[in-house]
Amino acid sequence: MGYSRFDRSTAQRKALLRGLVTSLLKTERVETTLTKAKAAQTLSEKMISLAKQDNLAARRRALAYLYDEDVVKKLFETLGPRYAHRQGGYTRILETRQRRGDGAPMAIVELVKPEK
Repeated sequence: MGYSRFDRSTAQRKALLRGLVTSLLKTERVETTLTKAKAAQTLSEKMISLAKQDNLAARRRALAYLYDEDVVKKLFETLGPRYAHRQGGYTRILETRQRRGDGAPMAIVELVKPEK
């Protein structure tokens, strides 16, 4: 199996990742566990690639996945044009610390600043 189930049901896992991707695109930086960061990274990269198309169908697909309409607006008006000339690699994962309590490895997922 190539992905983690996070010990949750399918609906809970999808809701967790949707919320994490929405928060990442809204704030451009999120701290979470390393495995959740890796899962959120692939989904957020797909959302940014979708925003680069900038057509009605792509907007509707993003609205169907993300929770916040303002985030979709930001995705298509700000983030899509920002990464228009980049062929991928819109996010990076920085490992930070071990979480106190259960020792889970923590990481920061952030959007890469485009070079100009």
